[in-house]
Amino acid sequence: MKRIAIYPGTFDPITYGHIDIIKRANFLFDELIVAVVKNPPKETLFSWEERFALVKKAVKEIKGVKVEVFDGLAVDYVQRKKARIIIRGLRMISDFEYEFQMALTNRKLSPTIETIFMMPSEAYSYLSSRLIKEAGTLGAKLSSFIPPFVEKALKRKLMDKSYE
Repeated sequence: MKRIAIYPGTFDPITYGHIDIIKRANFLFDELIVAVVKNPPKETLFSWEERFALVKKAVKEIKGVKVEVFDGLAVDYVQRKKARIIIRGLRMISDFEYEFQMALTNRKLSPTIETIFMMPSEAYSYLSSRLIKEAGTLGAKLSSFIPPFVEKALKRKLMDKSYE
């Protein structure tokens, strides 16, 4: 049986921390699907189409990784894909409580699905999409946190947003 893992998230925008988790999870499973949530409960800067395109471009060189979009509960999506593993990234201890609650809720909703927590490399352990957006708003150079094409898209998006 093929070991399929799903790495769901908003990826608003995708960072080197996300890419690090993707590369390492890809090494552990026969198939890895990076699942971009279409309509997350939190507001996103990028549309789902933009986030999907950025993630797809960010992982295009990583063999065996698929990028898809989903809507609704992650556990329902995981079941539809005939997977049993959800990958979640943990950066700092502050992430743990929320991620633990989500994993236990998912387990209650679907007892056959397991959540595996992965830590990014130390170089990215503090990195979050929210932090990148805030730094970008203030004009920071973001090349050590996100790929150049993501930085370009983010700067363009932030510039457009400032004129709204």
